[in-house]
Amino acid sequence: MAMQLLLDAYQGKPTPKVPWVPYAGVHCAYMIGEKADVYLQDPDLIAKGVLYAAERYKADGVPLLFDLNVEGMSMGCEATWYPDNPPAITGHPLADKTLAEANLKVPTAADGRWPVVVAAGKKVMAQKGDWALMGLFCGPLTLASHLRGVKIFTDVIKNKPLAHEIMDFCAQVCAESARIYRDIGCEIIAIVDPVASQIRPETFREFVTPACQEAIKVIHEANRVSSFFICGDATKVMEEVCQVGTQGFAIDEQMNMPYIRDLAVKYGLGFGGNLKLTLALSLGIVDPREDAIVSMAAGGMTGFTLAPG
Repeated sequence: MAMQLLLDAYQGKPTPKVPWVPYAGVHCAYMIGEKADVYLQDPDLIAKGVLYAAERYKADGVPLLFDLNVEGMSMGCEATWYPDNPPAITGHPLADKTLAEANLKVPTAADGRWPVVVAAGKKVMAQKGDWALMGLFCGPLTLASHLRGVKIFTDVIKNKPLAHEIMDFCAQVCAESARIYRDIGCEIIAIVDPVASQIRPETFREFVTPACQEAIKVIHEANRVSSFFICGDATKVMEEVCQVGTQGFAIDEQMNMPYIRDLAVKYGLGFGGNLKLTLALSLGIVDPREDAIVSMAAGGMTGFTLAPG
């Protein structure tokens, strides 16, 4: 019941109660007494942490990872590991090289960090209960920023041929990531593109929307549920998010929940949020219980999933 409840909500359907997803990420490591850098490199620890989080939080779904650096690092991007956070990309191979010069290849399940992710996912799938395992992969514009650095944000305006070349490559990487999570068995597969809130609607339509289509096709042909996660104040591109082709989307605490709810209902999509990650869950300035009640009241019971913003 719990998994079906979440799958229905993610597809914009009415639900008898509001499902709940904690984006546990490296918090899973903390809960089992491990450092993030050790945890993320050990499939046994990842599986242990995810399974523990699902039970501890009585979740209807949990991401296998919330780490947008897997793809870039699996292509050889320089990165720095941290004991209390996911790693961070610190080197951008396309900052001063073309794709051909950098000799980048689309990473497969056998490359880079993927074997650890795959092994962890299979362990979770073999042991999990009635809840959905979520595969979250790095969206095309965020991946392009890992490869090109901040230059990609001027390229999409001033050097469109180069930007299209990079985004087309990122689209291939995203599709392969979707295949990997499909093969693991994840019931929900989401494109996570936080920096897509930083561009204009027309830029989103020109670059992000087409770069998501192959991955979305992979997800839907496998009869898995799709979503698009975006961060920040994404108000100006929310219509584009709703039209990208996924069955739903997720937003963060900066967004106005009644507006998001009405937009999701308009397009018949699922939507997730909007617990205040900073003010409520981290700092406690806002009472987390009251924050959850307000979010659920605003979200309603058609297509809404309670989750951190």
